[in-house]
Amino acid sequence: MRRFRLAVLMSVLVLAACVGPPSLRQSVLGYDDTISRIERELLLVNIGRMHRQLPPHFTVTSAIAATFDYRTNAGIAGTVAEAVGTNSYTLNLGASAAENPTFSIVPVQGEEFTRRILSPMEESKFAFLIFQGAPIDMVLRLMADGIEEQNPDGTFRRFVLNRPAAADEYADFRRRVAHLAWLNAERKLFVGPLSYSETVQRGLPAPSPGDLMAALDKGFAWRRDADGTYALTRTVSGRVAITNYDPRTLDEAAIRALNGRAVANPGNFVLVDIRPGQPGGDLLLFGAFKLRSLNAILGFVAEGIDTAPEFEVAPDAKTGAAGANPPRALAVSVLDASPASDVPFATFEGRVYAVGDTAWDRQAFTLIYQLFQMTVTDVSAVGLPVTISK
Repeated sequence: MRRFRLAVLMSVLVLAACVGPPSLRQSVLGYDDTISRIERELLLVNIGRMHRQLPPHFTVTSAIAATFDYRTNAGIAGTVAEAVGTNSYTLNLGASAAENPTFSIVPVQGEEFTRRILSPMEESKFAFLIFQGAPIDMVLRLMADGIEEQNPDGTFRRFVLNRPAAADEYADFRRRVAHLAWLNAERKLFVGPLSYSETVQRGLPAPSPGDLMAALDKGFAWRRDADGTYALTRTVSGRVAITNYDPRTLDEAAIRALNGRAVANPGNFVLVDIRPGQPGGDLLLFGAFKLRSLNAILGFVAEGIDTAPEFEVAPDAKTGAAGANPPRALAVSVLDASPASDVPFATFEGRVYAVGDTAWDRQAFTLIYQLFQMTVTDVSAVGLPVTISK
């Protein structure tokens, strides 16, 4: 009988182990898939809203708390007969798992969140996407509202819109972007912050070993000047620039001057300097790309459905093979039924808004999803989310 009880106990433990972890794994993966799918559909629903000339609205899931309850039970029922050796026992084993999730959702509204959606993207978001390997032409076609072309002295010359309604300007913008994509494919394009050394103080005596260590800890460095005195310097990471040469080959005065041109622009402008005598320098460009807000990006995609559709633009004759160069930065179709493929889609007012079934369109939608994550979904400071218990 003792062996039988031990066997029952082991069976209960094994049964509990079989039920608990798989239920937890399925729940965690299920919540992750659900939240991700909701956010993708939310982006497409807002494209649908803007396609119907309605304002966008976002709701973000800020937290999920779930309580998991695992239960096992065992029972033994027996009958005793008069004849010796005819006793019989019945073993009942059972296990169950239950969960009680609580969702906290935040309607994205009010001045703070509206500012996030309507404020132009900072150049850091552009640089982040490029550093992650996103195609520069895809990023610029979605994020840039146009190019502010400047004269060599930094004064304004003209603005080239990235909007199909201004057909000539739009075609010129596309040719410029295709040129940059070609240079990037040839590894002749440099994108990154301008870095240079800045002198903090001059005419100092020779530093002690302690001074050297203290300066190093704070990001400073010592330099001996020609007159025998020392100068305290620091490395400055400046504004982002797109160039057809390595800015590190310039002397520090030239880098500071170039960064000064960039600093003269707002934070949503990305300096571009395509110089003669360098790869791709036959098609000159000096100025800055003006970045859009998330709201403007979604509006641009919505207008491209039928209000102001994009069109084919061939690269400039001075440009080499520029890659994919599709007519639309992100193709979104309006359908009567769900698409047959596994592309992201959402239903709004009885119509289905679906991402184009191409590698370019899937990547472009992923790019917008990443911008959404960087712009909207930080709700850590929200005090009163809406809580729903299931």
